Amino acid sequence: MKKSIWLLAVPLCLFFLYAVPGALAGDTIKVGIVDCYSGPPSTYTNDVRDAFQLAVDNINAQGGILGKKVEFTTRDSKFKVNIGLSAAKELIMREDVDILMGTINSALALAISNLAQEEKIPFFATFSKSAKITGEAGHRYVFSLTENTAMAGKAAASGLAKHPFVKYWIAGDDYEYGHAIANGVWSNLKKIKPEVKLLGESWWKVGEPDFTPYITAILSAKPDAVIIATGGRDCVPFLKAAKATGFNKKVPFFMHTATELATLKPLGPDAPEGVIGTSNYFFYYPKTKANQQFVKDFRKAYNRYPAVGAVYGYMAGQFFKKAFEKAGEVDTEKFIDAIEGMTVETPVGKVTMRAYDHQAMLPMFMGVTKKVPQYDFLIAGDIITIPAQDVMPSIESIQKARGE
Repeated sequence: MKKSIWLLAVPLCLFFLYAVPGALAGDTIKVGIVDCYSGPPSTYTNDVRDAFQLAVDNINAQGGILGKKVEFTTRDSKFKVNIGLSAAKELIMREDVDILMGTINSALALAISNLAQEEKIPFFATFSKSAKITGEAGHRYVFSLTENTAMAGKAAASGLAKHPFVKYWIAGDDYEYGHAIANGVWSNLKKIKPEVKLLGESWWKVGEPDFTPYITAILSAKPDAVIIATGGRDCVPFLKAAKATGFNKKVPFFMHTATELATLKPLGPDAPEGVIGTSNYFFYYPKTKANQQFVKDFRKAYNRYPAVGAVYGYMAGQFFKKAFEKAGEVDTEKFIDAIEGMTVETPVGKVTMRAYDHQAMLPMFMGVTKKVPQYDFLIAGDIITIPAQDVMPSIESIQKARGE
């Protein structure tokens, strides 16, 4: 008798689940985020997650997207490619996410990108700087919400070329990002200012505990300026070493992200002054109503100022909402078609997702670290804006890299 009732109940339950709106997980849009939430990189990644949460809360409070609530879940990669890739697979296979996001580790981002292409699921790189992501390794299912090494290289070269520096030294993390950012800066600087000379290079392992020997060697070469190419794990430690050794007072140096709040806040007033840096965002610049409102909302939610990662996380929510609504349904292919060439409003102004390579067209800001009385951390001074169109890699160069 019980067996007969069970056999009858199963199809009735299935009918009910499929017939009643909202009875299955189909009433949600699920996003999976894989990123490093352990150790130094978390100073950058936490803001991506928290600003995305802010965007999601706003979206859901307004009825969601197409009547569906947005949900997201995170996984800690611990800055390991194997751990992060396993987490991405689990989010796809077990959590059945509609979209993947992450990560600060470029090698992991490239691995997840390959997985996304195989599984035909959109993947949005939120902090990885490798130009390969939307460049030579780009494809239909991968997008970038952050600037890449090619863009940072162009921006840095544009700013450095205005200085009288001729003799340079390059030093940085001996991995994909470090070499890519260094090559991006140097190749563009040579084009703008052919007379510059490279005296030498120094490369250290990621997580290097002592930068003093490298700093000593650099100073002995007497360069006019130094290009420091460090990633998420070593930005803060290197600046700490620069201050302790007086490196910043002995030779000018550029470091991408050196002026970012996420890099400077952990050091407080002990960060080195006079360091040249580039970033996509400062909470105090630009002084627009949109940015001021974003800062107000973020501070109300988290009791801290937003760093650059917050723009990437918040922008993701804007793109997702607008693209799904344009698509008219939660369909991957229609979502991708909709987001190509789309423009959204952000705290740094209008940002367009370039249709060809799925690269967000972000402006860059260059400044110099300085102390100000109103904050217990350093900020950027003498800020100049470099428009997105001036830093984007050409479509022709990407086509060449892809062999198209």
